Amino acid sequence: MQQKIIILDFGSQTTQLIGRRVRELDTFCEILPYNKFPKDDPSIIGVILSGSPYSVHDSAAFKAELTDFVGKYPVLGICYGAQLFSFANGGKVEQTGTREYGRANLMTVDVKNPLFKGFEQHSQVWMSHGDTITAIPEDCRVIASTTDVKFAAYASTTNPVWAVQFHPEVFHTLQGKDLLHNFVIDICGSKQQWSAASFVETTVQELKQQLGDERVILGLSGGVDSSVCATLLNRAIGKNLTCIFVDHGMLRKNEFTKVMNAYKGLGLNVVGVDASDKFFTDLAGVSDPEEKRKIIGRDFVEVFNAEAKKITDAKWLAQGTIYPDRIESLSITGMTIKSHHNVGGLPKEMKLKLCEHCNGYSKMKCVV
Repeated sequence: MQQKIIILDFGSQTTQLIGRRVRELDTFCEILPYNKFPKDDPSIIGVILSGSPYSVHDSAAFKAELTDFVGKYPVLGICYGAQLFSFANGGKVEQTGTREYGRANLMTVDVKNPLFKGFEQHSQVWMSHGDTITAIPEDCRVIASTTDVKFAAYASTTNPVWAVQFHPEVFHTLQGKDLLHNFVIDICGSKQQWSAASFVETTVQELKQQLGDERVILGLSGGVDSSVCATLLNRAIGKNLTCIFVDHGMLRKNEFTKVMNAYKGLGLNVVGVDASDKFFTDLAGVSDPEEKRKIIGRDFVEVFNAEAKKITDAKWLAQGTIYPDRIESLSITGMTIKSHHNVGGLPKEMKLKLCEHCNGYSKMKCVV
């Protein structure tokens, strides 16, 4: 069974970076919304709570059900995660009115604590928070301090819980990788058996089991995300995959022809559709970027659907989606940065099930 770390996302800008650091330790991780902890999953070996743009005092602040994992798995709270655990367990988090942002040094650090094994005194860390912890729960003790932050890090004496108010995932925390190594490898017990290669093997096998002999249609854009998705599916189901590449007229010069040739080299079955005239006509006179994106998304679905209907025995639609597309379309904070046509499910008229690969975020999955 593949071990994994669960990273609960409270809306931090660096949540994806935490995931990258964990994967750099040859350990699989899943980034999930703060309120979607997967209960009764035997593959989980630890939990990391991310930072957040909110204060724990905000009415809209994200609050996880800590009892789902505290006491059951090793837990590391980062910034907001550290404040949330303290706030929920009798500690005190105060709004200072100013934001502490930038480099700081750990003036005291308990190197005997497993989280700080190998740390140097005065090690540089990176702070980025508005609130600060001024009291920790009764069963916790401080394990690191800076000149201005007494509770820069603390640990529970009754549960495997560690918390830091600085960000170990960023470059400016000079021994941040050491801290994450200590947590993921030494504390959680990762066997470091995950790799990108093993991800491919596992994903291909899962796709074979999920899709069987059923036919799949994939929308190709010419980019990395959908191309990775297509390559994985091709390894799994071969001739049962049909790819549709729509030319909307906004590709680079000769890119449509070059990409089609490249796909042939990959052994993919690709249908190319030149719909540039339609896109140009519908975009004429439109200047608002968000409106343009919506028109492009609508036209893409219309063109793609018309071509897909020619494949009468298809049961699945596949698409490649990177997690930043999801965040930009609608993050867990409820904010839309910009919309993406490949986020938000399928139009009802398509009558297909969705096979979606989130590149760099989670395993490929097939859902109705």
